[in-house]
Amino acid sequence: MLKSINNLTQVNFPPNSQMHLLRSPTQIIFNKKLFPQMSESKYFSKAIQPKSQVPIAPDPNPNPGVHVYVRKMRLKKTEETPTGLSKLELHQLKKKVYDLPDIEEFGYGKPNGSVTTKISWLEMTTGSSTSTSEVLPVGSGNTFSVRPKVESPADWEEVLEGIRKMRSLEDAPVDSMGCEKAGSILPPKERRFAVLVSSLLSSQTKDGVTHGNSGAIQRLLQSGLLTADAIDNAEESTIKSLIYPVGFYSRKACNMKKIAKVCLTNYGGDIPSSLEELLLLPGIGPKMAHLVMNVGWNNVQGICVDTHVHRICNRLGWVSRPGTKQKTSFPEQTRESLQLWLPKEEWVAINPLLVGFGQTICTPLRPRCGMCGINNLCPSAFKETASPISRKKRSLSD
Repeated sequence: MLKSINNLTQVNFPPNSQMHLLRSPTQIIFNKKLFPQMSESKYFSKAIQPKSQVPIAPDPNPNPGVHVYVRKMRLKKTEETPTGLSKLELHQLKKKVYDLPDIEEFGYGKPNGSVTTKISWLEMTTGSSTSTSEVLPVGSGNTFSVRPKVESPADWEEVLEGIRKMRSLEDAPVDSMGCEKAGSILPPKERRFAVLVSSLLSSQTKDGVTHGNSGAIQRLLQSGLLTADAIDNAEESTIKSLIYPVGFYSRKACNMKKIAKVCLTNYGGDIPSSLEELLLLPGIGPKMAHLVMNVGWNNVQGICVDTHVHRICNRLGWVSRPGTKQKTSFPEQTRESLQLWLPKEEWVAINPLLVGFGQTICTPLRPRCGMCGINNLCPSAFKETASPISRKKRSLSD
């Protein structure tokens, strides 16, 4: 007989009955004269009102026999934390510091201002640091990061040396095509902008599509659209047609126009020279920013972690989520975990080394563990096998 729809409590009565309708799930009016068979209940009590209920203001035209009660709303208690902040305030603070990604770099965060302050969650909430952590510079300016001391993975040097031996032939796509090769014949200022554009276009796109002989970068170069001034003056539709079919080509064309405008307005056609300023550019995530700093400015700010580095480091057991032994969820977590123990002199070389290894042997699907020279040291070796359908297709083809 009673049903609640969108906080509206509705009572169905005979067509000729006179009942009221109130917009509250707790305000229901009954007319005792229409329902004499109903016994006294909390809806009809006249003698004593429950303490938790308060009658609403009297009706200008009171009708005897009609009683209206409204349930007293309880104030929601906020649970206080030991730091004096409520859970909501802590959540908002955490969201501000560890902002979640824009689209193209899945799992990548962007700073909310020109300077990003990243500190350990323990220090943020308690106001103190432990003896097991140290403050190490990340980037420039006021940016810093609390890096806890962690032990290096067992046999990591032997594993790295084994990967170097397998990569000695340099037969992976990344060895002949890559962002660092973009605009290599251009002057330094134009080359830096070309590297920035190349890193933007390479996101979630195969190297051949971006950097091949007939790839997007080559088409832009041949059309004279690989400088900030040229892109700013070009039509967005023209840029779209030239960079197609890179991933998210429509949005990337729009971002290219915005980046060109910023570079012309603020940097005289050059690109930002700090990690924080690069991260403020539309579509640029940490992986791209670190790569541009390494290649464009020869300034090592951090490890460039893409999907290959992220996948291989987790397979090797080199990285984990903070305070756990679980795998990292996205590349930015991998970068932060990897930088805790990997010597800084390896930060630049680790990217092309693992990217090429991931393109040739430690592939995303059906990794070639049988031909891997470090399968005896890898905790994930031979654990990722082909699906039953793939095995069936292979057997039929044989």
